[in-house]
Amino acid sequence: MITLQKHSSHLIAVLTAVALAACVKSDQANQTADSTARNLTLAPTESTAAMKDVPAPATQPAKVAPEKKTPAPKPPAPKPAAPTTLTAAAGTRVPLAASESISTRQAKAGDAFTATVAQDVKDVAGHVVIPAGSAVQGTIVAAEPAPNPNASGRLELAVQTVSVRGSSYAVDATVESKDTVMQGRGVTKGDAAKVGGGAIAGALVGKLLGKNTKGALIGGAVGAAAGAAAARASRDIDVVLPKGAAITLKLNKPLTVKRAA
Repeated sequence: MITLQKHSSHLIAVLTAVALAACVKSDQANQTADSTARNLTLAPTESTAAMKDVPAPATQPAKVAPEKKTPAPKPPAPKPAAPTTLTAAAGTRVPLAASESISTRQAKAGDAFTATVAQDVKDVAGHVVIPAGSAVQGTIVAAEPAPNPNASGRLELAVQTVSVRGSSYAVDATVESKDTVMQGRGVTKGDAAKVGGGAIAGALVGKLLGKNTKGALIGGAVGAAAGAAAARASRDIDVVLPKGAAITLKLNKPLTVKRAA
């Protein structure tokens, strides 16, 4: 009986030891599994990728933007050559000033006259075509005094050339206006002859009427007075263009001249 109890106690002890050992192993296995799970949970993304044997994507080299080529600057466009001539259009007015006095008392058709340009003549762009002071050459076309104070005389002018910067140019223009004045001559020798003729005629009439010398004298005085009055009424009146007087030309055709260098 005692021996049976001993064997039972020994068996229980062995079983207990085996059970304890099994518990210990179970705990160790659980701890190992927990540790592995925890390690897997805490592992970084790179480790997970490595564990799954997935190759990391190859890094693509950054694309280099094509270098923009700076276009070469365009050479400046050549400036147009400056015109070598200047032109005053047809219809342009050219103001002149007479260089000398012209009177129908001395002047006659065909005589030359001169004048100067009074102010700059410009083209439509404002360039000076004919500078002030340029010399103008012309001809007297007609010079006729007025036969009496109630009549009008004639003084007509024509322009042929103008000198610009040392060169002479033909001009086709009309004298549009000129500042002339009328000037009486007074009693001339011709007028005196008219007075003398009146006196003689008066004397003859008086002698015939009075049949004596006294009548002839009276008739002569009356005739002389009548002759003087007739002379004054019939005296010539000159057309005069004073020195410096204004003359206006109008170009009939364009006038082209060389431009100043």
